Amino acid sequence: MAIFVSRIGNMEIENLILEFLKQNPESSSEEIRQGISEKKSIATIKRVLSKLVAKELISSTGKGKATRYKLSSYYNLFREIDIQDYYEKEIDERTINENFNFSLLTEIFPATRLFTEDELIRLTDLQKEFEKNISELSEFEIKKEFERLAIDLSWKSSQIEGNTYSLLETERLLKEKETAAGKSKEEAVMLLNHKEAIDFIIENPDYLFPLSVSKIEDIHSILTKELAVDRNIRKRRVGISGTNYRPIDNEFQIKEALSLTCDLINKKENVFEQAFLALILISYIQPFVDGNKRTARIVSNAILINHKYCPISFRTVDSVDYKKAMLLFYEQNNITIFKRIFVEQYEFAVKTYF
Repeated sequence: MAIFVSRIGNMEIENLILEFLKQNPESSSEEIRQGISEKKSIATIKRVLSKLVAKELISSTGKGKATRYKLSSYYNLFREIDIQDYYEKEIDERTINENFNFSLLTEIFPATRLFTEDELIRLTDLQKEFEKNISELSEFEIKKEFERLAIDLSWKSSQIEGNTYSLLETERLLKEKETAAGKSKEEAVMLLNHKEAIDFIIENPDYLFPLSVSKIEDIHSILTKELAVDRNIRKRRVGISGTNYRPIDNEFQIKEALSLTCDLINKKENVFEQAFLALILISYIQPFVDGNKRTARIVSNAILINHKYCPISFRTVDSVDYKKAMLLFYEQNNITIFKRIFVEQYEFAVKTYF
């Protein structure tokens, strides 16, 4: 068995155990203790192991002295990754999952809770705060807040895709139809389409439900109207800049993956999980030639709005951070960084708009 050097602090024990179990699956607590440090008590190791089991990073079999531990099938989803260190490696130096992982849709996501207890408590408390705030607003005030959020979401969602309109220029365009000097027609159309899509899901909150492939296509059609973008499920290969991850290139498999995603979301009971899955999986599948992440953000918000939850504008997220978190999911099937963005942006929305 590999021996990991001693003198470790409590903050490092979890990572050392995980690294040990990568090389030594089906280990006992005593074998783990000896493997990572001779100075840590067995009681300390067992406490950390219990914590890792609760986090679903490892699983255990057997009882008492016969208990054995190994990395869980959810390890890749939840393991902590230093994103700065991760992106210090160039594209071709990173060891990644290059191909689409269907087991996420058929096995992993259906069988696990995506948010920890602490995260769910935080999100639930924020939702209660939203419900209280909105109950004290008039219909006119609610409409005004949705309008403000729609402008911010249109701007940020477009900025993530490379649109150069400022927030002030976006506001002028969406309110007064005044285009910005020096900007392309396509940028203005992208923003106007965003606003139309957001208005549509606010005015028709139950349209997408139950979620289906055709309804996702409808949202994509609104977002790409009058843009040089093919509509409907793509029939050709697409590449993604900044990564060697290759989305599915078979039309029938794309439809299957998107259909499985709809089934998965429709069956999930937790609204936050539904919205989060829409956000990451539509982007991951890349069902369209272009406009995938835009479609994902609108569908995710449609889920929240339909259940009377606070929608998310993503206004304060850095576009590069958003893309890095998404690429991390593409390459490692890891949701920790993107989940953090989701929770933080939900909190921002509740405390900013309502």
